[in-house]
This record gives sequence, C-alpha cells and structure tokens, in this order.
Amino acid sequence: MTMTTAYAGKALGLLRIVSALLFIEHGTSKLVGFPPFTTGALPALGTLPWIGGVIELVGGLLVLLGFLSRPAAFILSGEMAVAYWMFHAPKSTFPINNGGDAAILFCFVFLYIAAAGAGDWSVDENLAGKRKA
Repeated sequence: MTMTTAYAGKALGLLRIVSALLFIEHGTSKLVGFPPFTTGALPALGTLPWIGGVIELVGGLLVLLGFLSRPAAFILSGEMAVAYWMFHAPKSTFPINNGGDAAILFCFVFLYIAAAGAGDWSVDENLAGKRKA
C-alpha cells in the first residue's frame, strides 16, 4: 500500500466533512437566518429558495454524518446544477461574473462523493464494517 492509497479514505472523509459544513451554512442561512442571508429576508415557506434551504440543511447533515451519503450527495449535486443553470448562468457566461463558482464546485464535489462514497469517519463506513464482520 502506497502513502497515497493509505490516506485516500481520510482525505475523502475530510472533503466530505468540510464540504458538508460549508453547505449546511447555506441551508441555515435560508431557513433560520444564521448566518444572516445577504438579502436579510428569509424565503417564504414553499418557495424554491426555501425548498433549497431544506435540501441543503437535511442533505448537508446526512453528508456530514456520512449516513446515506451517496444518495444524499447525488441529490445535493443535482440541486447545485439546477441552482447554477437557473440562477447564475442567466446573469453571465462566466462563473466568476455570475457568482456561480461555488455552485459548480459543490456540484462536482458532491458528485464525486456520490460516486466514491463517504470515506473515513462515516456512519456508512461503520455500518459496512459491521456487515463484513
């Protein structure tokens, strides 16, 4: 086993945890106003931003824990693709100009987690280990 493969699971676990923590912030900002949302107003119940906030909070928590991380990350990846094409891309062709660079990064990070799994320090990994024993 090389050093690269020895730490791959740990690096994936760190990527999952840090990405989820950053993503949860978007959900709490939309749903409870912390940290304060840039517009200052919380979205109305049932609107697209509110639904996005619920997906970000619940999905972010699942990915953070590494529980059902593959399906949760796949849904989060899709949410970010929709967010980019609906809200960012119409403003400009270039992500740096339309504010969509974070949406693109989240989309592909979550797509990777959906494909690769949760990595170390996850409920999914713990359950898989118990099934093998």
